[in-house]
Amino acid sequence: QVALVQSGGGLVQVGDSVRLSCEVSGRNTYAVGWFRQAPGAEREFVAASTWNNGRSVYAGAVKGRFTISRDTTKNTVYLQMNNLKPEDTAVYYCNVIHIVAPPEDYWGKGTLVTVSS
Repeated sequence: QVALVQSGGGLVQVGDSVRLSCEVSGRNTYAVGWFRQAPGAEREFVAASTWNNGRSVYAGAVKGRFTISRDTTKNTVYLQMNNLKPEDTAVYYCNVIHIVAPPEDYWGKGTLVTVSS
């Protein structure tokens, strides 16, 4: 199994904006999502979207600040993060669900976003 390729992240300041990217296969893709894991914490849901029509949902902690989107021609999913806070510091992982038999679930290696105060 090969991990999804992610890019973006790094050290930023409070209030900054960052966009993360994740390459997906595109074929048989049903949904894409982003999760994050802070040091010593469990992995938590951030945002998810259907691949075809872009219907999205968000965790309460990021709603209004983060936006998930996808470019179906480039087979890429994005997470636009605005007005970053120190509590957003975490390793961010992209995820994709493929509708095959049986359904498959793929993850990226993760990218660290550190928000300094």
